[in-house]
Amino acid sequence: MTCLRVGQVDYINCLPVYHALEDGLLVDNLELVKGTPATLNQMFLNGELDVTPMSSIEYARNNDRCIILPNLSISADGKEGSILLFSHLPVIEMEGKKVCVSTSSATSVALLRILFEHYYHVEVEIMPAEPDLNSMLASSDGALLIGDDAMCAHQKMQQEKQDLLVTDLGEAWKEFTGEKMVYAVWVVQSALAEANPEIMSRISNLLIESQALGLDDRKVLAEKAHQRTKLPREIITDYLDTIEHKLGDDECRALNTFFDFAYKSGLTDERIKLNIWCNNIV
Repeated sequence: MTCLRVGQVDYINCLPVYHALEDGLLVDNLELVKGTPATLNQMFLNGELDVTPMSSIEYARNNDRCIILPNLSISADGKEGSILLFSHLPVIEMEGKKVCVSTSSATSVALLRILFEHYYHVEVEIMPAEPDLNSMLASSDGALLIGDDAMCAHQKMQQEKQDLLVTDLGEAWKEFTGEKMVYAVWVVQSALAEANPEIMSRISNLLIESQALGLDDRKVLAEKAHQRTKLPREIITDYLDTIEHKLGDDECRALNTFFDFAYKSGLTDERIKLNIWCNNIV
């Protein structure tokens, strides 16, 4: 049996999908490789991973090289809780200001650009930076953090009563488009899928089964996430209830809406269609 190198976003939003694999509740011939979304994107494109959750914007840019696994995504319907813009000014007053964005991110940076251009109608200067809120705000007027970094920074900000405004990009996207936001999809190397189509069934079924086991074990998930992040358990529980991992008609429509705006903003070279295994072209 082929050993698969499988990427795992090292944030708690992926715990429901990987918990059973991490803890040996399911066994398969695979290697889990943890990293940030940006790291896993690059590893996949370098051929160092066979399967990975890929940032939606990177799928749009590289859709000829991969096939989407069905029924899996990282998404949310409105407020998401871990894609956060911290700023001293309201977003509509940030014309000409600087915004630091996490180098861990891909889709969220694209989403921020789209919202500034098409929703807020504000032009800002975007600069990449390491994901540290204080250092980011020391050199800019706003800071975009994602994942556990965003949640921990938000918690610390509230504890220290820092005078900052926080914009949840998922909530803003929902207000703008009325759609869900799909941050990532699971993909397989096209060449691997074409040469070994049975692998698609194998990994798809495995991840779906792992997710089902994870969702049945929410208390254990919350405790594991608490140990990793030290965030309060109630915050983690609310977050795990917010994050979705479906990829149905609503999510496909939301992805196509996002891709249309990405094209309008010059973030992709062309409009693309979703190539989902077993579902052909959506």
